[in-house]
This record gives sequence, C-alpha cells and structure tokens, in this order.
Amino acid sequence: MILQLRPIAGLLISTFFLLIGSGLTGILLPLRAGLEGWSPLTIGFMGAFYAACFVGGCVYIPRLVRRVGHVRVYAVVAAMLAISLMAHAIFVNIPVWFLLRGVAGFALSGAYMVVESWLNERSTNESRGLVFSSYMVTNTVGLMIGQFLLITSDPALTTLFILAAMSYAAAIIPTAVSPAISPQPPAEVKIDIRRLYAMSPVATVGAFVTGFTFGAWSYQAPVYGSLLGYSGSQIAIMLVVAMLGGVLLQFPLGRASDKMDRRYVMLAATIVGIIVSGILTFYEPTNNIALFIAMFVFGGIMMPLYSLVVSHANDHAEPGAFIETSSSLLIVYAIGSMVGPIIAGLLIGLIGGSGLFSTILVGFIAFAIFTILRLKVADAPTEEERGEFAYTSFGRTQTPEMYQLDPRSDEEVDPSESGV
Repeated sequence: MILQLRPIAGLLISTFFLLIGSGLTGILLPLRAGLEGWSPLTIGFMGAFYAACFVGGCVYIPRLVRRVGHVRVYAVVAAMLAISLMAHAIFVNIPVWFLLRGVAGFALSGAYMVVESWLNERSTNESRGLVFSSYMVTNTVGLMIGQFLLITSDPALTTLFILAAMSYAAAIIPTAVSPAISPQPPAEVKIDIRRLYAMSPVATVGAFVTGFTFGAWSYQAPVYGSLLGYSGSQIAIMLVVAMLGGVLLQFPLGRASDKMDRRYVMLAATIVGIIVSGILTFYEPTNNIALFIAMFVFGGIMMPLYSLVVSHANDHAEPGAFIETSSSLLIVYAIGSMVGPIIAGLLIGLIGGSGLFSTILVGFIAFAIFTILRLKVADAPTEEERGEFAYTSFGRTQTPEMYQLDPRSDEEVDPSESGV
C-alpha cells in the first residue's frame, strides 16, 4: 500500500494543507463577519457568490491548464488563496470581502481540479480505489483540523487569517517539487440537467436539497452558534462533531442502500433529519453534551445524503455516463448551495438563530414529500442494476474532475429505463 501511495504523497500533502486552509476559512469568515455586525443575509449572499465562482472555476480552469500547465496554474491559484486571506484581514468591508470570496471560490476549484486530475493520471486500475479513498480521507481530516484551529486564537485578530494564508501557501511546496509528471489537462465540464431529471427525478431533487441544506449549514452554522452565545471552541467542536457524524454514518447508510431501494434509505435519513431539525428549531441545547449529540446525529444524516444521491443516480445512468451524470448532479448541488445560505440568512435575520434549522427543516420536508410521491409512481432498479455505494466527499470540496478519479468511472452498468 505504501508503495502505491509513494508517487502521490506530495499531492496528498498539498491537498491536506489546502483543506486545512479551507476548513479554517469556512468557519473564520462568517464569525468575523458577525463580529463586524454584518447581517446573516449578507453572509448568506457572500456564501452564494463564493459557490457561483467555484462553479465558474470548474468551467474555466481546464482551459487555463491547457494553456500554461498544471504546476503553474496550481501555484497561481494557491497564491491567490493566500493573498485573498491576507486581504480579508486588511480590508474589512463588505464589497471587498464579496470580491475576495469570489476570487477564493474560483481559485479553490482550480486547486482541487489540478490535484484531482494529477491523482487520476497517477492511478492505475489496481490502485484507483486506494488513491480515491486516500484522497477522501485527506479531504475530511484536513477540513476537520482546519475547523478545529479556530480555538487557537480570537477571530477578531489577524492571527487566524495568517494561519489560513500560511496553509494555502504551504500547499504550493509539495506540488511544486513533486517528481510526478504533469498529466493531461482536466476534462471540460459536461452537464445535461434535463436529461438527468428524466433519468432520475429523486436524485436531481436530492442533489438540490443536499446543496441547499449543506450550503445553509456551511455558511450560517458559525452565525447560529454565535447568536446562541457559544464560544469559539464550542462552535469549532460543533462543526467537527457534525462532520464526524457524517463520516461515521456514511458507511452503515451506504451498506443498507446496497441491499434495498436507495430511496427508502434516503427517505428514512430525511425523516430523521426532519425530527432533529425540528427539535433544534424550537429547542436550544443548554449544555455541551446535548449540543454535540444533536450535531453528531444531524451531521450523520445530512452529509451522507449526497453520497446516496450520487449512488442512486448512477444506478440509472447509461453505460459510460458516470462522469457526466455525477458532474450534472454537482452543478445542481451547487445551485442549491447558492440558495440555501441566502434563505437561511433571511430567516436568521427575522427570527434569530433558529432560522438556520427552520431552513434545513423545510428542505428536508420537501425532499421527503417528493420521494414519497416518486415511490408511488416509479419502480426501483433490480439488484443487478444497482451498483455499490461509495463514499463521496462533501460537496464544498468537489469538482467534476474528482469523478474521473472515482473507481466507479471505470465500471459499466446496465441502463435502467425506470425513470425513478
């Protein structure tokens, strides 16, 4: 195993530093914006703009790589990320932060795409599963460590901005000195949302709802914790515990979905999400144990849903269409992640911190109703048509290039005409 990972060790180390910076930035900026007195709606629009620019980077970066190469593009986008974080600390005003979040969204998608295409090139059919799993673990651990770094300093100071910028800058070094040969440029994004919906309405709506709920959570959870009076360390642990729940519950939910109609598993998870979100809408946890248990269960339901959606959609994809299907799902997810932070910010401004879970509650209820309606009118795929569940990273760290690396991209599946 070590021999298989040695050629890509530098790329994984770069990813690790990149995700540390991303994880810290994701919690630091909403908290600092709240300290500056900016409204939750403003923070929501900032998150939506970031998501839009992230998608724009997925479309444009492959063209840029063709012109100047992987190493140069990676060095440029990592430098852009480091500079943008330092600029956040210097120029603390809304228009500048909007611009900087757009720059960061574009640059981060480029960094992910370069690393993912590079890893894909270095993978063989035998090592692809190991490389993909190692990349997913690196993503998750890096994000969690980055979020936890919030406890090391006060968001009102420049220290955390410097730490995030240093992490982004450190990500350049392993890739710049890596002996790995530069791969072919990333493939351009191919999407067909109309075809995706015709193939699997539940997966299409599910991708939007998971983006909607996770987008609201990602950008407004620090605001929620701040409004409820939680300390920086409590907010950091809250986010890490939710992510840990998402990681640990991926696999039992995934294994269950391999043995039955995945829509029933998604529906069951969504119902649990409705219960937890409903409780958190009307009840504020008064101690750390209650808070962290609630967040573990909540994250354990919310975060695996996207993996279930991807697996469900690809049960119905035509042979060889895994990458196009998954990329289309990612764009639908991104649209949801633009809407979610804005709606959550609006409701938080109107009713307080509970507006976050009110938003997520509405999303879960809508998805549950839609799934129940589809269960009544469409049959499930047969056991032969159903592929195996695979862990998928959280949407905020994904680009279409990641699906080139996914072992399922090499699998041929029988098409299903059920239109579930």
